[in-house]
Amino acid sequence: MVFKNMLLDEQAVTRAIIRLSHEIVEKNKGIDNIALIGVLTRGVPMAERIRNNIAELEGKNLPLGKLDITLYRDDLSMISTEPKFKGSEIDFDVTGKDIVLVDDVL
Repeated sequence: MVFKNMLLDEQAVTRAIIRLSHEIVEKNKGIDNIALIGVLTRGVPMAERIRNNIAELEGKNLPLGKLDITLYRDDLSMISTEPKFKGSEIDFDVTGKDIVLVDDVL
């Protein structure tokens, strides 16, 4: 793959994710009321990395869910005439939680 311009290399992305993890903890004054939901597909690994960083900082894991937005994409008609819906996986109660929605779009 040929890149025209690289905005962030691997180290810069890692630093940005670490910085985001710290910001989430700081802005919410801890993690007691927070849950992460990653947007399928590439937002999930980013949410997992954030959760791992926060676990190192705070000593416990945040709830982590997966959200399938296939049917809500603005480019749905360009992707396929029969999109494949993978389904969301949110196996925790979101009532009263502050949800951090994670996607890979910068």
